[in-house]
Amino acid sequence: MTAVEENPLRELSPQDLRAHAAEALTRARARSLVLTDVDDETLTRQHSKLMSPLVWDLAHIGSQEELWLVRDVGGREPVRGDLDEIYDAFLHARADRPSLPMLGPEDARGYVREVRAKSLEILEKVPLSGRRLLEDAFAFGMITQHEQQHDETMLATHQLRQGDPVLHAPNPPSGSGRLPAEVLIPGGPFLMGTSAEPWALDNERPAHETVVEAFFIDTTPVTNGAYTAFLDSGGYDDPKWWSEPGWIYRNEHDITAPRFWKREIDGWWRTRFGVYERVPAAEPVVHVSFYEAEAYAKWAGRRLPTEPEWEKAARFDPGSGRSRRFPWGDDEPREEHANLGQRHLRPAEAGAYPAGASPLGVHQLIGDVWEWTSSDFHGYPGFAAFPYREYSEVFFGPEYKVLRGGSFGTDAAAIRGTFRNWDYPIRRQIFSGFRCARDAGPGEIG
Repeated sequence: MTAVEENPLRELSPQDLRAHAAEALTRARARSLVLTDVDDETLTRQHSKLMSPLVWDLAHIGSQEELWLVRDVGGREPVRGDLDEIYDAFLHARADRPSLPMLGPEDARGYVREVRAKSLEILEKVPLSGRRLLEDAFAFGMITQHEQQHDETMLATHQLRQGDPVLHAPNPPSGSGRLPAEVLIPGGPFLMGTSAEPWALDNERPAHETVVEAFFIDTTPVTNGAYTAFLDSGGYDDPKWWSEPGWIYRNEHDITAPRFWKREIDGWWRTRFGVYERVPAAEPVVHVSFYEAEAYAKWAGRRLPTEPEWEKAARFDPGSGRSRRFPWGDDEPREEHANLGQRHLRPAEAGAYPAGASPLGVHQLIGDVWEWTSSDFHGYPGFAAFPYREYSEVFFGPEYKVLRGGSFGTDAAAIRGTFRNWDYPIRRQIFSGFRCARDAGPGEIG
């Protein structure tokens, strides 16, 4: 199989490439400021031991930007070298961060402003060549993605906080029409990963041929309505649907429904960013762990897709035989393609984005909810850590499961058909859902 990949930044002039990087950084910062535009008590409080105080995330964003763009790329003196240890995520567990001598709200805002001003000055002057870190403005794309990833983390913190809503957004579009329950994905090879995507991170690389057998995959993520049937049938009370570690986890933590759900006399309700509302049947289920997704799939007579299966469903074009950047093609996501970027504070109904479907007819593979796969997190053949081992290599192993596709809280700069997320299988505070798959029988392959 010949690797045919497009690099969408190679056609840009140096001036346009700088403008592209500056716009991405600016969009990320605007979102960070929205998420931290709250009173000081909300900003400095730890709303859950699973999360950092919002003000820690904000200053950490500035610290990473200073390390990579100001000091490394720009070669400038430290802005605040005394902050390096305080905002090193590997030195301090989230539960311990409130005890650190963190910057207060105004100092944190001033720090990130100063760092950003220097970064934009550097972007205007530094040659975007000569170092791998500078090719295609990679360092600026890496920092953009880092900030957007922390923005999604801060959005999850907002979901965990108690009190009245402080974030607001319009509802996403409604679902459009009735879709088939599943789609057949043909067996055979496809190009997985990437060697050309300009801002792809190390664990997405390199592109390599992968073979999967024919399989069926759900047309859309599993909805609340479908998941409620599992709940109401006693699925959380029957160990036959659960793996051994999943059943232990369910019992030790008394897990009886997706996180933030509550059973009332008239059905299931949930808390969403401070709003208490009836669970909407047509939306993809969200805030479920890998173990819950795995149990539902077994109850439904199915399984979770592997990571290669998920990526083939999302990228493979049977007409050309090539792998696309996104399900809909190679163009960057637009509003009609996917529910991204915190435009809406909820998943959209199943079938809401027909323009974002893959060539084989699989919907909502990008945005709405992160989708659990059955695969452990590991490097691809030929993996090389870049620019530092701690981004992904130190997490390789069976402790982490891979999630794909992004959520309504993921920005377009931080998602693509090759992007890989990972987390512990117990995690539920993240915007995680899933879809199911099954093997294709001999008589089902045309």
